[in-house]
Amino acid sequence: MDGIRLLAPDFALILLGVALRRLAGFPSAFWSGLEQLIYFVLFPALLFSALVRNPIEAGAALPLFGAGLGTMACGVVLSVLFARLGQHTPLEAVSRAQCGFRFNTYIGLAAAGSALGQPGLATMGLLCGMTVPFANAASVVLLARHAQTRLLPELVRNPLILATLAGLACNLLGWHPPAAADAALSRLAQASVPMGLLAVGAALRFKGTRVSPVPAAAVLAVKLAALPLIAWFAAQLFGLSGTPRAVLVLWAGLPSASSAYILAVRLGGDAAGVAWLISVSTLIAMLSLPLLLALAA
Repeated sequence: MDGIRLLAPDFALILLGVALRRLAGFPSAFWSGLEQLIYFVLFPALLFSALVRNPIEAGAALPLFGAGLGTMACGVVLSVLFARLGQHTPLEAVSRAQCGFRFNTYIGLAAAGSALGQPGLATMGLLCGMTVPFANAASVVLLARHAQTRLLPELVRNPLILATLAGLACNLLGWHPPAAADAALSRLAQASVPMGLLAVGAALRFKGTRVSPVPAAAVLAVKLAALPLIAWFAAQLFGLSGTPRAVLVLWAGLPSASSAYILAVRLGGDAAGVAWLISVSTLIAMLSLPLLLALAA
């Protein structure tokens, strides 16, 4: 299948991350530091750079944004409902619910670039840039409410939200960074995807975690099956076809984001359960994403 061939290099980097974590002897502090570097520096640089470099045309961007936001809203509602099944505290439930609507941008950008070329990469960057603030805001709102953490400080300190808002503002104002700053941002952005894929692999956890099978299976079904289907109908509703439609469906079926684990740790949620859900969704996505790509095309 062409999808498997196109996405194989990206999944190879994830598997390399698994091998490095288990065989290379790097201490846990190394991987923790790498995750922080990606979350606070490399990934924000990628989002900012993608938004500044690609002019946003309202006629093309608004249907994509509307379809993406509608799909995500369905994911939030379904995930919260299903995550509450079983005996969990509200904080544990909502921390796991993140995994039903947050998406791994590293895998999304790598997959779109490999399978759909530069147009796919630019479209995925635009879609991720527009939806990352809403995914992060929804997660922070859900967790902060039950963790009894002040919501506004968590939102204004979130590096992904800040980078996206800054990139959108610069794009709309027509401002572009000076050549030296742009080159530095470009290098950071280029490093974010391979480093992010390695970190995804290193963070995979399958053992030593107890999760309730029914809510876990329901959240995974929302993320990897229901949302791509909803995205397909949303693309029809908003008149998307070709590359935008393929990117929307691919984006909807991405595995859960590793940043969900970081937020769960930060706000005292069920970090172990979130790590397990991210790991399983990533493993299943190695099979489901090529299929989604073939169907969407």
